[in-house]
Amino acid sequence: MSVLPSYQQNKQTITFAFPTPIQLTVISPAIIRVFIDRGESGQSYAIEGDKTVTTDFQVKDAGDHYTIQTAALSVNLDADQHIDVFDKNGNALITDYRGPREHLKGVDKVHKRLVEAEGHSVTQAPTKSDKGYYEIIKSLSPDEYIYGLGDKTGYLNKRGFAYDNWNVDNPAPQLEILPNIYKSIPVMLGLKNGHPYGIFFDNTYQSHLDMGKESDHYYFYSAVQGNLDYYIIGGTTLKDVVTNYTYLTGRTPLPQKWTLGYQQSRWGYSASEEEVKAIADNLEKYDLPCDAIHFDVDYMNGYRVFTWDKDKYNGNPKKFITKLQKRGLKVIPIIDPGVKQDPDYHIYAEGLKKGYFVKAANGDVYINKVWPGKSAFPDFGRPEVRKWWANNGKFLTDLGVAGIWIDMNEPATFEGPIPDDTVFSDQNTPSTHKKMHNVYGHNMAKATYTGLKEQTGNRPFVITRAAYAGTQKYSTVWTGDNRSMWPHIQMMIPQLCNLGLSGFSFTGTDIGGFASDTTPELLTRWIEAAIFSPLLRNHAALGTRQQEPWAFGEPTLSIYRKYLKLRYRFIPYLYDLFAKESQSGLPIMRPVVLNDDQDPRVRDLNDEYMVGDNILVAPVVQKSQIKRLVYLPAGNWVDFWNGAEYAGKQDIVVDAPIDKLPLFIRQNTILPWGPAVSHISDAALHAMTFRVYGNQGTYQHYQDNGRDFKYQDGEWNNYTISVEHGKASVKLTHHGYQPVYQQVTVELADHAVTFNYDADHESYVEK
Repeated sequence: MSVLPSYQQNKQTITFAFPTPIQLTVISPAIIRVFIDRGESGQSYAIEGDKTVTTDFQVKDAGDHYTIQTAALSVNLDADQHIDVFDKNGNALITDYRGPREHLKGVDKVHKRLVEAEGHSVTQAPTKSDKGYYEIIKSLSPDEYIYGLGDKTGYLNKRGFAYDNWNVDNPAPQLEILPNIYKSIPVMLGLKNGHPYGIFFDNTYQSHLDMGKESDHYYFYSAVQGNLDYYIIGGTTLKDVVTNYTYLTGRTPLPQKWTLGYQQSRWGYSASEEEVKAIADNLEKYDLPCDAIHFDVDYMNGYRVFTWDKDKYNGNPKKFITKLQKRGLKVIPIIDPGVKQDPDYHIYAEGLKKGYFVKAANGDVYINKVWPGKSAFPDFGRPEVRKWWANNGKFLTDLGVAGIWIDMNEPATFEGPIPDDTVFSDQNTPSTHKKMHNVYGHNMAKATYTGLKEQTGNRPFVITRAAYAGTQKYSTVWTGDNRSMWPHIQMMIPQLCNLGLSGFSFTGTDIGGFASDTTPELLTRWIEAAIFSPLLRNHAALGTRQQEPWAFGEPTLSIYRKYLKLRYRFIPYLYDLFAKESQSGLPIMRPVVLNDDQDPRVRDLNDEYMVGDNILVAPVVQKSQIKRLVYLPAGNWVDFWNGAEYAGKQDIVVDAPIDKLPLFIRQNTILPWGPAVSHISDAALHAMTFRVYGNQGTYQHYQDNGRDFKYQDGEWNNYTISVEHGKASVKLTHHGYQPVYQQVTVELADHAVTFNYDADHESYVEK
């Protein structure tokens, strides 16, 4: 029988004296770190600062195992190094698998060549032949659901699938069989027999997660190299797990309010000033609310980053950007990491002189091809390089751009993948591409965020394609180069919901699809389905069918306009949710299971989502469908369109003609109802309306200037709107921002009540 090792305790870290020591660190009552040093130095990129909070815990010797117990978790460690985790009530959450692996039958070299010769690819996970490989295997119960992993393709429940964490720009259609795309966010959240948990694997090297594909008895995590370093995350509910995970890795900061408006884009717009102006003209002509136009790579001078081709903009891009701003339209240009190899190009020359580019193993600057042709790649792992990149962004902010969209930062290359031994930096220490690849986009986003904040003083608006856990602190994300196909509108909901569970609250997809050719029906259903996604952008590839709202005429145009106008009415609610999210980490767009993890019916629901706690959205995502089955969770619900009331915990059939998005509000909910506007103005609103769905309820409404960081110094207001027995009241419960609403209207079922602000008493008086 194996003998328990001795242990040493240093504050909240307990080190067990196995031949290779195991450390368990109590970060908080609901977070415990498991760590084995395998020789990898360096700090976490996902977790910034010391997250440890003083926590009461006990270490008990139970004879055949040790138990580390907090108020929320119990972790057992036995002499054979098995680690088992239980909640405070003794329910198993994460338990080591004791049996042998049931390996999937592989393909030998001869058959692999034959299969690939026929045109099929054979993908293989990291294997034990990889130097530095390790794996951990955990038991699966028959009743276990797995979520998270960012925007990996496929369904909400990841059980039965396998994935790789290795950021890649894969041009193949994003279908459920793809093991990896642009982001590596190795956090999984589970419900084991109805009991929630999370595991975050903090390792930037290539890793693999088999969620029960190999065997229905276990799931496993493996990595090609790095320390064994993962965090056990507990919580009474799935919401608690998300809150605890985002405490660890950071939360999406409060965005500028205008960023919640509609944004129009297409690869090719920015090839000329005239084309962009035509887009702006049509947005105005067709009465389509919009807040930004995105500029793809065409605006640059020969794809050189931090340049603008003045010949395409009548010699003065700043003047043109200012004209757009006066029309209520902001400009968001794209920036890629590839720096054109051109000795006469100042960015390349300076980067070369200062040694800011990654190097091949032989010491030469590493060169590969991307849009500009032969290009060098900034070494974003180095703080000095991040600062240089941030400072270069001043070229764009001086022109008046309102944000920066960063792309191709997996990093993508055209002439084969970057070799593993290419020299990248891990902060100020030489490292390899093998280690730094998955955080390349993360570090680029951090640099871009820092530059925008310093140069504008506003809350930065950064959009990135590649990301790692924790990137949510710096950037909005979108799901990358999707396609105009029905499986992709279907996949949008689980992708964005799993991003939300993984800490990324500001998310979106390319409405209508980026690649391939959309149709009027698909575009219509897409704007309906995505209308509550935080990032609302229509974007398409050069050479594809036009998919602006007016491209297909009527009735597509009118329906599209209807939903854009609806979106702008809901922006105050979305902004309220972001204010709450910055404190709780709970996403804006969320799977139904996050709000009710004890309802088995919603644990595998892929075609509905919730906006906060009280709005249920059930889009049509099937071609030619004009009715659909909607599951209403517990509670009573009101049809947004006709006021019909339904009891929850049942399926109902709803009519869904092409112009209708099935939409339900939880009964006795109060919602802010923004004004009908074409753009989100920086000017303060002087009035706000609140709609009551039912005859009672309470709502907390947040207000600040929607732009900068003064709210962090207390410059914000909180309003409590209450309705009881049909009687409304309005209270200003935090007053730090001027001006307050001079008038507040509460719309009840059969009448509206208006309140005027009494400045002398800082109160609202019914008119």
